Amino acid sequence: MREISLLQAHMIAFAAGFLLDLIWGDPHSLPHPVRWIGKLISMLERKLLPEVSDQDPFSLSRNRAAEKSAGGRLVVCVVAMTAIVTCAVVITSYRIHFMCGIVVEAIMTCYSLAAASLYRESMKVYHALKSGSLEAARQAVSMIVGRDTEVLDEEGVTKATVETVAENYSDGVFAPMFYAAIGGPVLGFVYKAINTMDSMIGYRNDRYMWFGAPASRLDDIANWIPSRISAFLLIAASAVSGEKYSAARAFQTWKRDRHHHKSPNAAQTESVMAGSLGVQLAGDAQYFGKTVHKQTIGEPFRPIEKEDIKRANHLMMTASVSGEALCLGIMWILSAAL
Repeated sequence: MREISLLQAHMIAFAAGFLLDLIWGDPHSLPHPVRWIGKLISMLERKLLPEVSDQDPFSLSRNRAAEKSAGGRLVVCVVAMTAIVTCAVVITSYRIHFMCGIVVEAIMTCYSLAAASLYRESMKVYHALKSGSLEAARQAVSMIVGRDTEVLDEEGVTKATVETVAENYSDGVFAPMFYAAIGGPVLGFVYKAINTMDSMIGYRNDRYMWFGAPASRLDDIANWIPSRISAFLLIAASAVSGEKYSAARAFQTWKRDRHHHKSPNAAQTESVMAGSLGVQLAGDAQYFGKTVHKQTIGEPFRPIEKEDIKRANHLMMTASVSGEALCLGIMWILSAAL
């Protein structure tokens, strides 16, 4: 086993981690490193952020600079601790035994990916709608979106699910895959830490307007390249997925609507998904009891239907396999050149 290079070992672990995610997913009965990262974020938030939940974010009594500084300290602490702990685990594993290192790296890679869990959780919404239970569908979709779901009708539930499959293909599947390919579990988990901070404190609401700004900005930067590659992987997936999908329309919608979002990245994949399926996504949504006005994405060539959740998942899984193959191909070329 010592005859193979570290890069080749990384390739084996990277491929095995992806397969483990497809087979194993995210077992809720086992401890998950991302949950530990979430607990660290919550602990630091309690220490660093004063009680501001009932204050106007633009109130003169609030020290915006101090809140941003506190948010910046949280980001540095979380990223540093994640990198140090992950690096220590990987190095120790390889020092114990080369095969032990590959196994541990594969498991950590699996934990950084979310293709199977995204598929499973979004299909819970589909099955609830299929059974005719809107309340169950609202409950299921509330587990994967941040908006208020109790006000959604069947169309709203379906749109929210398709949107989250599209956006989380980039955030939860390809982006961690991209960073794990470049820097192994260390960079993969650093990305997961950044994304988790954004999902927990990156909201532009009364509490996190300033404190969450550093986390939100770092997440935008980290996702800039992966989101754009993800868009093209989804377009390619549309081209090989049959007559229910349109790669040409996906590309045209991406060109027109890829910036129809406050985030510089979210609409990259949502626009492709909307164009490929021929439906309209986004638009106004309710968060924490307040209506947030959003631009629409795509054209309503037909009404959205619950079957679009299955179609969105088909594109997501096809693009996930393509993304893995792309990363492995690049690593193989590098391995042959070194």
